[in-house]
Amino acid sequence: MQKYCLALDLNNDPVLIAEYIEFHKNVWPEIQKSITDSGIINLEIYNIGDRLFMIIEANSNFSFKEKEKLDAENPKVQEWETIMWRYQKALPQAKEGEKWILMDKIFELK
Repeated sequence: MQKYCLALDLNNDPVLIAEYIEFHKNVWPEIQKSITDSGIINLEIYNIGDRLFMIIEANSNFSFKEKEKLDAENPKVQEWETIMWRYQKALPQAKEGEKWILMDKIFELK
């Protein structure tokens, strides 16, 4: 199993942040299916203020490149992503059109 941690910021507006959280209490079934179909076993999103932190646990076949390709071909995922952009803002390190940024692990207690 592979584990990834990613970060993203939200627009710093309490109303928008509350709406974003509500969307994630009822994620569309098609979005959940697209996540599991890509090889993701577990996905968690944490929030503090306007900052989000996501942990992905995926099988050994998972690839961000393949997930991006599948998402681009899925109209329901594209609809969801269009809605989510209303709430999200890219981190300064993001490339054009990129949202979630993969974080580097700098410590692990074993």
